[in-house]
Amino acid sequence: MTSYRDLVRAAKGRISEISPEELESRLADFVVIDVRETGEHEQGALRGARLLPRGILERDIVGVIPDPDQPLVLYCSGGARSALAAVSLMDMGYGHVHSLAGGFDRWKTEGRPWTTGEGLTAEQRDRYSRHVLLQEVGEEGQARLLDSSALLIGAGGLGSPAALYLAAAGVGTIGIVDFDVVDRTNLQRQVLHNLDRVGMAKTESAREAIAALNPDVKVITHNERLGAENALAIMAGYDVVLDGGDNFPTRYLVNDASLHLRVPVVHGSIFRFEGQVSVFAPYDGPCYRCLFPQPPPPELAPSCAEAGVLGVLPGIIGSIEAMEVIKLLLGLGEPLVGKLLIYDALDESFDRVTIGRDPGCPACADPDRPPVLVEYDQACRPAGNVARATSA
Repeated sequence: MTSYRDLVRAAKGRISEISPEELESRLADFVVIDVRETGEHEQGALRGARLLPRGILERDIVGVIPDPDQPLVLYCSGGARSALAAVSLMDMGYGHVHSLAGGFDRWKTEGRPWTTGEGLTAEQRDRYSRHVLLQEVGEEGQARLLDSSALLIGAGGLGSPAALYLAAAGVGTIGIVDFDVVDRTNLQRQVLHNLDRVGMAKTESAREAIAALNPDVKVITHNERLGAENALAIMAGYDVVLDGGDNFPTRYLVNDASLHLRVPVVHGSIFRFEGQVSVFAPYDGPCYRCLFPQPPPPELAPSCAEAGVLGVLPGIIGSIEAMEVIKLLLGLGEPLVGKLLIYDALDESFDRVTIGRDPGCPACADPDRPPVLVEYDQACRPAGNVARATSA
C-alpha cells in the first residue's frame, strides 16, 4: 500500500516548487491560493492569498481561476497538501502551478510578512462565498465592499431594489434620504416596505428591512427633505450616491452638490414602461446638466403618481443602478460614465447612447467654480420651495 509520504514524494517529483524568497520578490506575478482549512487561514496567512481548502479545491477552482494559463502558487502549512493539490490542478489542465516550499510555516519562520485577524470572518466568508469565488472580487474585494458606503436618494421604487441588493452584497454603510411615509399605493413597486409598516417613515422601514437581511450593514437614516441648506452635509463622506428620486428639482440639486463634493452619482429614472440609467463622475464625464440643460415643462414630465408605472420597471432600473454602484466601489468593468442606458419594457430592448461633456455647461464647465446650490421649484428655477427628495 502506498503511504501518504510516498504520495507526497511522488507529487513533488512532478511539480515545480518555489522558495519563499522567490515568491516574495515575485508576488505580483502569481495568484496565491491557501489550501489549508478556514481555521488555519484565520490564524495567519499570506497577504492577499485566496482561501480554497484542499477539500473543495478541484470543485471550485474553475469558478475562481477560469484561466488555466494563470500562474498559481499554492501553499499549506508545510508543503505536503499544496504539492498534492498542485498535481490535481495540473491534471485538470492548469499549466503554471507551483507549490510553496516549506509552506506557511517556513514563510513565517523566515520572518516574511503575513497577516492575522484581518479580512473576512468565517461567517462572512460563508455569507459572501459566491462573491469570494469570483476572481474579480475575492476576499479583498468583499472586504472593500464592507468598508464602503453608498447614499440612496429615495427609498421608493428605485431605492428599494437598490437598497436590498447593496445590503445583500455587503456594502458596509448605506445612507437613505427620504421624508415620506409608507403608503399602500407604494407596495406595488417599493419592495423594501410591507403592509405592517404602512404609515411608518420610509427611512425606518428601510432600516428594518436591511437589518433583517444583513446585520453587517450599518444604516444611516436622513428622514428629512433634501435642500440647498443640507445637501452637502448629507452627501459628504459617502463613496457614491444613488439617485432614486422622481422629480427634476432633486436631480439638479444632487448633481450640483456632487460637483462640490466630487462624488459620483448613479442616476436612474423611470416613466411608465421606460427607464434610464447613467453614471455622472464629476469632471471625468458629463454631468446631469450636460445631458439635460433644461428640464422639460412639468406637463411633459409627470411623476409616477400622475402617469403610472409598471411595478416591475423600477425593480429592473434600480437593480441596474445597484450594479453600477458595486462596479464603482470595486473598480470593475466599465461604468456608464458618458453613456445613457435606455430600457424599453414593452419590447424588452436596451439602447446605449454616448454622451459627452458640454464645454459650456453652467454646472461643470469650470472645475474650480462648482455651481451655487439653490432651491428649485418644479420647473427647476431658483425658488423659495425646497427640492423634495421624493422617491419613485
